[in-house]
Amino acid sequence: MKSLLALLSILALPVMAAEPTLYGRYENIALPELGETLKAKMDTGAYTASLSAKDIELFTRDGNEWVRFRLATKNADGKVYEHELSRISKIKNRVDEDEEGDVPEVSKRPVIDLELCLGDVKRTVEVNLVDRSHFNYPLLIGSKALKEFKAAVNPAKKFTAGKPDC
Repeated sequence: MKSLLALLSILALPVMAAEPTLYGRYENIALPELGETLKAKMDTGAYTASLSAKDIELFTRDGNEWVRFRLATKNADGKVYEHELSRISKIKNRVDEDEEGDVPEVSKRPVIDLELCLGDVKRTVEVNLVDRSHFNYPLLIGSKALKEFKAAVNPAKKFTAGKPDC
């Protein structure tokens, strides 16, 4: 009887969820498939991840949709990358919130499943391709990818994960 009561008391304990890993607002993230490490902005206000790309071109290979692109980063060497397309996303562009009745424009972006390494954690996440060369950070990590990394973001910190080591 005591064994049964002990077992029931253990089962009644609340299940503790794994604590998220705390990252800074900015982190270095490796993209093993592209052979690059980029500075990324961890953005809880964005849903999807975005990679700065240019010369984006859709094509078909063996009956599947693919995308060809070059990185649009300061130190890009002009190398052309090809990756199978996951889907096309529809992103609402921001509209001046003071203007009533404005309908946000929608842009379509190619999305690829890309392996990312943050600290010592590697995950495959959806990344849309768009020219971010006018931004300080060529890689934006949105809330969907942050969930994959079981991440929490401390906006007062920067580069807490160190050099990617996956």
